[in-house]
This record gives sequence, structure tokens and C-alpha cells, in this order.
Amino acid sequence: MRKKVVSAAEAIAILHDGDTLCCSGFGSNGVPVELLLALEKRFLETDSPKNLTLLFGGGPGDGGEGGVNHVAHEGLLKRVIGGHYGLVPKIGKLALESKVEAYNLPLGVISHMFRDIACGLPGTASKVGLGTFVDPRLEGGKIGTKTTEDLVSVVELGGKELLYYKTFPISVAFIRGTSADPEGNITMERETLTQDVLAVATATKNSGGFVIAQVERIAERGSLNPRRVKVPGVLVDCVVVASPENHPQNLNGSYNPAFSAEVRVPLDALEAMPLDERKVIARRAAFELLPNSVVNLGIGMPEGVAAVANEEKILKYMTLTAEPGVIGGVPASGVNFGAAVNPDAVIDMNQQFDFYDGGGLDLACLGLAECDPSGSINVSRFGPKLAGAGGFINITQNSRTVVFVGTFTAGGLKTKVEGGKLQILQEGRARKFVNKIEQVTFSGPYAAKTGQNVLYVTERCVFRLTPQGMELIEVAPGVDIEKDILAQMDFKPIINNPVQMDARIFVDEPMKLKDTLLSISLEDRMQYDAKKGAMFFNFQGLRVMNHKDVEDIRHAAERLCQPVGRKVKVIVNYDDFQIDESISDEYWAMVQDLQDKYYTHVSRYTTSAFLRMKMGTALESRGLAAHIFETQQEAMESAAD
Repeated sequence: MRKKVVSAAEAIAILHDGDTLCCSGFGSNGVPVELLLALEKRFLETDSPKNLTLLFGGGPGDGGEGGVNHVAHEGLLKRVIGGHYGLVPKIGKLALESKVEAYNLPLGVISHMFRDIACGLPGTASKVGLGTFVDPRLEGGKIGTKTTEDLVSVVELGGKELLYYKTFPISVAFIRGTSADPEGNITMERETLTQDVLAVATATKNSGGFVIAQVERIAERGSLNPRRVKVPGVLVDCVVVASPENHPQNLNGSYNPAFSAEVRVPLDALEAMPLDERKVIARRAAFELLPNSVVNLGIGMPEGVAAVANEEKILKYMTLTAEPGVIGGVPASGVNFGAAVNPDAVIDMNQQFDFYDGGGLDLACLGLAECDPSGSINVSRFGPKLAGAGGFINITQNSRTVVFVGTFTAGGLKTKVEGGKLQILQEGRARKFVNKIEQVTFSGPYAAKTGQNVLYVTERCVFRLTPQGMELIEVAPGVDIEKDILAQMDFKPIINNPVQMDARIFVDEPMKLKDTLLSISLEDRMQYDAKKGAMFFNFQGLRVMNHKDVEDIRHAAERLCQPVGRKVKVIVNYDDFQIDESISDEYWAMVQDLQDKYYTHVSRYTTSAFLRMKMGTALESRGLAAHIFETQQEAMESAAD
């Protein structure tokens, strides 16, 4: 049996000048630190190997010196191809200063490239990236003046325009796991993620390359459960046992058994967010959550949506996911992003992007850094700072609904929420809504052409993407449109009839979002019985809180009534019906308008004597017959007369 367990120095000796090195790791999670340190040590001591091409997906680093930042040396690297650069700033600096050839490609594309390289395919075809900086008609994903070769081209397959990403062989792979046996079989029981280690190992092996696995322990031959082996030994050339300090679960340092699913943790102990601009934004975004939906929440501001959902006790009604393969539970935040507590499943990243790219996401909530009049977003590059796209392009282009969240301005913004209103105490120094963004990470025109539902949520207002551009649809109470919105933008959005943001958002108490989330849809509440020639509206438990709610009811009723072609009888169940006093007049005016156009007779019923009195007064003041009964039977008998 060939000896596979070797020292880090022995393993690193296999690298030659000009090799293509692929390094696993997603952010701070699962980074093969021991191997990276050994490579750096060899280069600094021997000036070898030189001119490597470094390939990575999720930016394996800690935002400072850790991870692949260790190999950010001129001469060691010739070319870098990465998905996300935010946590590998030293690599990003080399790229921006044109000291290496560099590319930023979508994380999901890189993840799928591993499989295509393993299959021996010449490239990866994908719709992901069209209209963004990755599109060769814009930048082709190139970074810096030194980068000239085209890795991305436009092709047409099956009558559809796609981007074609050129693949290439991988010479050496750095992967990591938890346990290995002498034959090189690798398990990952203490890792936060499985990442793409199997695809990377397969791609490297089928390229004629060399696979090095970093682990924390060696098990006896034949002792590993075959169902727990993630990478079989036939794909692994050598195994390096890392010292504990160079094999942290993530670069944050400590081991968290919840991240490796050893334990499940209670979520009710999580502290509620303070009512500030971040919570206002998270609360408004949370209104877009739907029961039984599959959701992706990005890092940073979007993390607040999960906190609000937990506070409102609605997490169990949806499935949160994260792009490295987490399904269910609550994604971790900050430097731990990518891990999760209490997940239902952890799958490989390429499989997660299969699901995302195919349209599996109902909702994605991601950050908003720069936005232009067409609704295009930049989150990937800002002057001397290179963040990279990560999974942003895959996620935003393929989710049914996308909600971008962020403060209206940046740098010094101070606000106060008091008395149910938002006050702007100090404006931010930097504008986010500008005429021209530095880089297109999300294409508004492409989204508008595909009919995607896109919202832009800030603490003071909400915009919606339309084919004509961005429309202002909601304004926070206490905010002046001219002074607080238009004066702080470089362009004027479409303005028709913006409504006030839901008042519950600005009150420091639970919003009872569960009631809203689990409410029956209007389409299910309103039905037409052709045999009886009557319509039945079930408004039991319905909450009418704002102008949008009123208009939603109007439109649903019109969609039901117009095809009938004549006026009909209507019976309405108003049990436990709730209406905000501020919107009452508008609601009953809408009722009167519908009754004049579509109804011959309306019978209403509710067991609440108080509500019968209130509704009777509202109807009589408009000259409408107040047919309000206590029971359904009485209402049915009235309609039959």
C-alpha cells in the first residue's frame, strides 16, 4: 500500500512553477491553513514555486492576513481566478494593482466549472452573468490592466443567449476534511460545510493533477463509515495531519458543535434587534416572506431579516438557505457566514447552485450598495476596494423575487424612530442612488426584461423595478419626499401614488407578522358560485392596515367580477375582521365603488356586535343598505329574498 500520510512540506514539494492551484474554503469556513502556510514558507525560503494560477470560489480568508492571503506574494502568483474577494484583501490588492492577472467570476459558475473540468468539458455554459460586469460586452470579469485573455464569451444554444466560461486543467488541489484513513478516504464530520471538495478532487484527478487533503486526525484502515466518506481515497494522493492551531473549524478560532450539527441550539434565546434604521429595513423586507417559501439571505444587512423572522416566530414557516449548501436552520452571520445552526441538510455547493440557477428560490434578500436609474446594483467593486460578486449574480438573476436592502445613504447616517415616525437626524455623506454605478453586479434592464419582481428597501422608502425604471411606491411616516428622498438622489424616480410604509414597522413591539403571513390569500377568500349566481367573500381574520391592502381587495374583486359580465349578489363574512382607523374611510369608499359597479345586493355578517355597529354607521353614511347580520344563515336568507 502506497504511503499517503505525509508532512505538509513533503506534500507542498509536488508543486512546480506555472501550476494551477485550486484551494477549497468558503470565507472563514474549512480553510486548509496548514497547506497554505507550508506553501508560503517554501516560497519565501526558496523563491519557488513561481507563477502559479490560483483558483478559488468563496474567498477562503478572514478579511486580514489569514487563509489564501498567506500566498499573496508577487512572483508566487501569476494569475488569480476567484468568486469572492471580500475576505482575501491581499489577493484583491495584487489584482487591483495589476501585479497579477485577475478575474472575478460568479461563485456558482466556478462551482459548476469544477464538475465540467472533471467531465473533461471545454467550458461551462450559463445564463448567469448576462448583463453584468462578467458579460464580455461589459468587462468580461477582468480585473486590472494586466488581464487581457478572454475567459468569457457570448454563445447561443437552443435559441438562447448564454455566457460560455472557458475551463482549464487543475494541477494541484488543497482540500480539507476531518478524518482520513491510510488509504486517503476523507470524512467531514466536524466541518461546517462539505463545500465542493468532491468536485474539486475529481476535477484535479481527471486533469492528471495531484490532490492534497488536510485533516485533523488519522483513523485505522477500514474503520471509517463508508456512508460518511465524502472524498474516496482513489481521488486523494496524500494526506497532511494539521496541527490544531492550523485546522480551526473556521478562522474565527473556536469550535462550535452547532455548526457541525453535533447539537441543536434553542433559538428563542436570541436577543431582539433594537428599533433603529437596520431593524426598520429588516422589518419591511420581512413583509415579503411567504409561508412554505425557500429564501436566501445575504451577509450584512439581510441578516436582520432572519432576526426579525425569529422575533416574530415565523422562521418555522419557511426555509432559509445559504449558497455554500445550507438548507434550513438559521445561517450564521459575520465572519462565520456560510455556516448555520440547526440546518435540515447540508449539501455540496454545486448542488445548491443547481437549485438556485434553476429557479428554486422564492425570495432572495441581499445588500444594496450602489443603484442607478435603471435599477442596476453594484456590490462588487468600489475604487480601491474589491469585494467580488460571490454568489450574488447567481442568486439575484434566478430568484422569483429579489429584495435589495440597505440604508438610503451611507457614512454617518443617524436616524431616530419615535412616536411611530422616522426622523433623519444626520444625513449620510455618500449617496447610494447615483446616475452611474462603478460596476454592474445586478442588471436592472435584464431583470425588467425577464419580468422579475424586484424591490429596493431602505429605512425611509421602498422602490419597485418597472420596465421604465425605478418607481417610488412607499414612504416612511415622518419622511418628506422632496427633502429626505429626492434631494438625496442623483436621479428622479417614477412617482405616481406612493403609500405609507406599514405603521407596525415603526412601533417598538412585535408586528404580529405571523397573522399576516398565515392569512388566507385574497384569491382563496373570494369565490363565485355560478349555480347560485352569488359571490362569497371570506374576510374572517383579514387585516386591512394600509392603502395597499385596500387596493389589493379592490383588484381581487374586480378580477372575479369582470368576467361574469353582470351584477351579482355578494355575501361577506366579517368575523374577526380588523381595519386600521386611518384607512377606514378609504376602505368603505372602495366598497361603495365596487357595489355600484358589480353588486345587486350585499349581505354581511359577523358575531361582533361592536363591528356590526361600526360597519352599519360607515355604510349608512354613504347611503348604502346596511345588511349586517350575526350569522351566516341570516345573511344567506337575506341574499335569497
